[in-house]
Amino acid sequence: MKKLMTRDGAVTGVQSGSGDDLVLLHSLLCDRTSFDAVLPVLAARYRVTVINLPGFHGSRSVEANINSYVDAIAKAIAEFGVDGNITLLGNGFGGTLALAFAAAKPTALSRLIVVDAAAAFPEVGRQAFVSMAAMVRDQGMSAIATVAARRVYHDSYIDKHPHVIEERRAILFGIEPNSFLAACEILANVDLLPELPSIRTPTLVVYGSHDQATPPDLNRAIVRSVPNAQIREIDDCGHCPPLEKPKEFLSALQGFLAI
Repeated sequence: MKKLMTRDGAVTGVQSGSGDDLVLLHSLLCDRTSFDAVLPVLAARYRVTVINLPGFHGSRSVEANINSYVDAIAKAIAEFGVDGNITLLGNGFGGTLALAFAAAKPTALSRLIVVDAAAAFPEVGRQAFVSMAAMVRDQGMSAIATVAARRVYHDSYIDKHPHVIEERRAILFGIEPNSFLAACEILANVDLLPELPSIRTPTLVVYGSHDQATPPDLNRAIVRSVPNAQIREIDDCGHCPPLEKPKEFLSALQGFLAI
């Protein structure tokens, strides 16, 4: 696996495999290691580039607006040698950013995969991000680490694998707090729904049936707005299928990706 960094040191990532380009964007509640279980299969067919979002693994913080994040992703794609037949896959916040990227750069992608993400949140969802941000400002990341970690998985999975909470807490403690606050601000205000009909890139939406962070209805809303988008559900799964159910996640991609 090759480590990557843009010339100005602003964005970092890793790259492995060879073939057509597949770019992965992780969730706010996870980091790039959430793709580790599926990476060998993907890298056997694609050149896989995992971009570290701002605040993760050395990627610098950016302004709290979605255009700044899209620009950071575009910078990484341009400087990491990604070109030609590009598939962009994003999970959670990464999926929201993938939608924004596809809308802003309509000719840049060959395929788009959105995993457990939202184009916009209802008021209760927006307030959850506002509340988390307030707690982090007042008390630091420790104030929300357990609650946020529990949003990655569904309850029955946690009951069977209680150790995963400490694993996720450790990831959350590694996030640069200002970047977490910026992402919360974006998610509390984002509304990409008016832009989705302009996305003509072939699109697949995959979601876990028990996702608490971006419930199924928010994923279905994307499919209703993106022309000819496909949708696939992973049963008994939470917010991060590559982490929780890697085999089922790869199966959901089959027929859309050549794996």
